[in-house]
Amino acid sequence: MKNIAMKKIYMLIVFSMMAQLTKPEAFGVKEQMNKSEDVLFQLLDKECNRQKQGINLIASENYASEDVLSMLGSCLMNKYVEGNVGARYYSGFEFVDPIEQEVIDRFKELFGAEHANVEPHAGTQANLAVYLAALKPGDTILSMSLPHGGHLSHGHPVTLVGSVYNIVSYGVDKESELIDYDEVERLALEHKPKMIVAGASAYSRQIDFERFSQIAKKVDALLLADIAHIAGLVAAGVHPSPVPCADFVTFTTHKTFRGPRGAVILCKKEWAKKVDKAVMPGSQGGAFMHVIAAKGIACAQAMKPSFVEYQNQVIQNAQAMVQEFEKLGYRIVSGGTDNHMFLIDLSHLGITGKKAEKALESVGIFVNRNTIPFDTKPPMQGSGIRIGTAAVTTRGAQVSDAIEIVHLVHTVLESCSKEEKFEEIALQVGKVADKLA
Repeated sequence: MKNIAMKKIYMLIVFSMMAQLTKPEAFGVKEQMNKSEDVLFQLLDKECNRQKQGINLIASENYASEDVLSMLGSCLMNKYVEGNVGARYYSGFEFVDPIEQEVIDRFKELFGAEHANVEPHAGTQANLAVYLAALKPGDTILSMSLPHGGHLSHGHPVTLVGSVYNIVSYGVDKESELIDYDEVERLALEHKPKMIVAGASAYSRQIDFERFSQIAKKVDALLLADIAHIAGLVAAGVHPSPVPCADFVTFTTHKTFRGPRGAVILCKKEWAKKVDKAVMPGSQGGAFMHVIAAKGIACAQAMKPSFVEYQNQVIQNAQAMVQEFEKLGYRIVSGGTDNHMFLIDLSHLGITGKKAEKALESVGIFVNRNTIPFDTKPPMQGSGIRIGTAAVTTRGAQVSDAIEIVHLVHTVLESCSKEEKFEEIALQVGKVADKLA
């Protein structure tokens, strides 16, 4: 216990030292723009006001802390970074190398991983690097179908992944709308994939990574767990971690992790060199050191007890919203949620997800249209909307606030054809937003 305490103290000292780097310095640049006259700064002010005055229920968005934002705007942005720690292609890494190594160590400790690469620019780039490290063109990947909740980077035909690899898709059971693990196993035995991808972008239930691991071992396949949406929940211990049983784990550092836009790859030590090489020079060039440092700040914040409290509240708010929507007659896909998001089927209202999204946006409530499993409508229309609670919970929303928001959403959805009511609803949305941080 003493060693753990000392390590935490050390990390706080390093955290404090890194914060000194965040002071904005404009070396040699003396010109100052008139921010009030430049259209970009004007639009920036408007966007900040939109974020503050609205209610954000988009499951893939969140609010980064001031420390994360400060690191993003630091002098680290000036440093060009190619190569790995200790093996760079430029000079001037006396302080940058220790920063990246510190961030690597933090993620390894937080997730209990053998190796971490913190350079991927985004989740798709992280997945591409894993495919490049472990597969050959034409190899078979078994992954979740996009219409059933998967992600484009798992192999949709319109993507690079879909054109390079042979993609076989699994889905959810039509009755329960839960992942059909028996079907996953049947497809694995039939197609003998080189890799199985476990993960989703629109699935509200816990994923059984251990079952996926068992299936992968049966067919001698590698297992990639994409936890882009649930990384914060996993870090806080409120969702089972795939790290012990997966060969690779990828995730974004925004969404529930509440950091900067970017991604991380965790993997077994045996894959470390191949993954690092697949990231750079395999799939991207220079790393964004200011973003890497900001990931490290978010990681330090995720190690605090308050982060666990936050993630628990995220789930409580989501589950409270589900229960309230059900009381109002809505059908929730899969019947509930175990994480930060859920899908609402709007079929009974006779409106599309697109129409609902636009109506809600007009009053300052932000969601995204979404297809539901076995949807008959095209993706740009969709029969549902996806709702997430990570962002509003960051702003301090409690269960009572979540329930109040449900009724605002319900009023808009019921009144989609009566836009004269929207002005009054917008005022109510503003009042709720004002209550939040």
